[in-house]
Amino acid sequence: MTRAVVESVLDNPAWSSLAGAHARFAVTHGQAARYQSDVAPFHALADPADPQAWDDLASLVEPGEAVTIAGAGGVAYRGWEVAGSIPGVQLVDVGLRASPSPDAYRLGAGDVPEILDLIERTRPGPYLRRTVELGTYLGLRSPEGALIAMAGERLHPTGWTEISAVCTDPDHRGRGLATRLIQAVAAGIRERGETPFLHTAAANVTAIRLYQSIGFELRKQTDFTAYRRLR
Repeated sequence: MTRAVVESVLDNPAWSSLAGAHARFAVTHGQAARYQSDVAPFHALADPADPQAWDDLASLVEPGEAVTIAGAGGVAYRGWEVAGSIPGVQLVDVGLRASPSPDAYRLGAGDVPEILDLIERTRPGPYLRRTVELGTYLGLRSPEGALIAMAGERLHPTGWTEISAVCTDPDHRGRGLATRLIQAVAAGIRERGETPFLHTAAANVTAIRLYQSIGFELRKQTDFTAYRRLR
């Protein structure tokens, strides 16, 4: 099997996740799917170029409601209007030094209030009450016991796992905590025989440089586009 074939699921990772490893979280209609509303705010189409897939998506969305579709090109489709679009990038692991972090611990349902507080202060991207169920999330605490950094697993297309929610409290940055957590999460992914990948905004050049410096490679440009249902 060629690398291009193996990587093809990364062209539509949310759909691959919802149709596979994350099927238990999926709400589907025909060629459209979304995560349960308290798990993740992502919708997906089997083929964004297929008008029927957009019609199927309309069955999952109320009129006037906006949804975010990754990689749909930022163009309008029948029955939908573009409400906004953010350029993004997708990077894949080609040389990350993955290793466990002895002082990192697995976050669970009891940690959600602290997780949401850290997310609110650092804004790494969307994170909901049950996002912690999508995979392994690891955290680091200060000597006083406060959650100061975290990272974890989100989308799970076949053979791959996305590293997401990478964030560090502003008062504790510059100590390499994010890198340690990325390496620790990646170690767990590698143990399953899978490969880490991640997304970030194209404008977040600081994060992109960090990811490239520790072993990630830019795979493609993408977009995160909000679409609003017209009818």
